[in-house]
Amino acid sequence: MIPFTDLSLIELAQAAGYAGIFLIVFLESGVPIGFFLPGDTLLFATGLLAAQGIFDIVPLILLIVIAAITGDSVGYWFGSHFGPKLFHKEDALFLSKKNIERTEAFYARYGKTAIILARFVPVVRTFVPIMAGVGSMQYRTFLTYNVIGALIWGAGVTLLGYGLGSVLPDSDRYLLPLVVIFAIISTIPIVTEWYRSQKKK
Repeated sequence: MIPFTDLSLIELAQAAGYAGIFLIVFLESGVPIGFFLPGDTLLFATGLLAAQGIFDIVPLILLIVIAAITGDSVGYWFGSHFGPKLFHKEDALFLSKKNIERTEAFYARYGKTAIILARFVPVVRTFVPIMAGVGSMQYRTFLTYNVIGALIWGAGVTLLGYGLGSVLPDSDRYLLPLVVIFAIISTIPIVTEWYRSQKKK
């Protein structure tokens, strides 16, 4: 996840608009070059901004969910066509050995449900769809989990921000603190996975 400051993240969401948010979610969902982009915190921030009337929540969620589904599908296609060759390289351009090993462990542990759970783990969510393509998972099966994950993550995180922004009085005063808190919470999955990998070693 790219180290945007919380202020610049909010500014990014506002400046990017619907098309920019779609592109960011699309790239981070399954395109190898998108693993460093903000995910959870961006969705949460856009939800907060929607509560302020800057975005319309319905088209915003639709765009995010569609971007997440298509991004994962592109990742699956990339993995099925190019993954096996790239995964044999010691350190490919975007598929670094560290990211590959981490994703393989996550995928091996959770199986098909990794496609859903990975949505909430930065970096891993970008590479799990590629791993599914490499592993020759049937696309119909992959798509089912892909859609479920996109709905839970894309709609859920955005609505969480929207809900908090709607119920808090003068919520525009708390945009930055709320994003900071959510950013901290969103790091818990990645810290947990790191701790478990270190414990195994």
